[in-house]
Amino acid sequence: MSKFAWQFVDRILTHGNDICLLLNPSVNAYRRLDPHFEAPNQIMASATDRGSMVRIPIGNERSSRVEVRSVAPDANPYLVMLSVFKTGIEGGTAKIKNLRSAPRYLPDNIYTAMENFRAAEWSNTLLGEDVKTRYADLKQASADRCPRLLGTVVKPQEVQYHHEVYNQYLWNQF
Repeated sequence: MSKFAWQFVDRILTHGNDICLLLNPSVNAYRRLDPHFEAPNQIMASATDRGSMVRIPIGNERSSRVEVRSVAPDANPYLVMLSVFKTGIEGGTAKIKNLRSAPRYLPDNIYTAMENFRAAEWSNTLLGEDVKTRYADLKQASADRCPRLLGTVVKPQEVQYHHEVYNQYLWNQF
């Protein structure tokens, strides 16, 4: 890969916690980032490790590419593209010597991701202060409908929120 491509990867890894809420916008997205599975929850780049946030598949100069694997299936594709490309091109890099293999992890719940997002200076640059605040407030309202400690079991609060599943839940009570 070129020097610019490595800088692109370094910028994404530097701001991994800052843009995690944009890449994983729902409460259920953080169930996928469970460290006990091969989930892409480590903020590092690797060609072989399935747990790394950024994967660089082995290939030659003509087939090299960068995969950001920590994106949830329910993420807004426009926000994902904006956050990945703008971060990779314009973001700052950390002064950590071994950034690509430093053992750091993405948040395991939406509340931690919201704290990181609100505290990050990069998200102000990325979205603007007004959009950042509105987005964080929207995600806060969504997260408050679900229990704080998620686990892997569907909770009654989640069942009540989803109407079709709630009907099945009531039907099984009889």
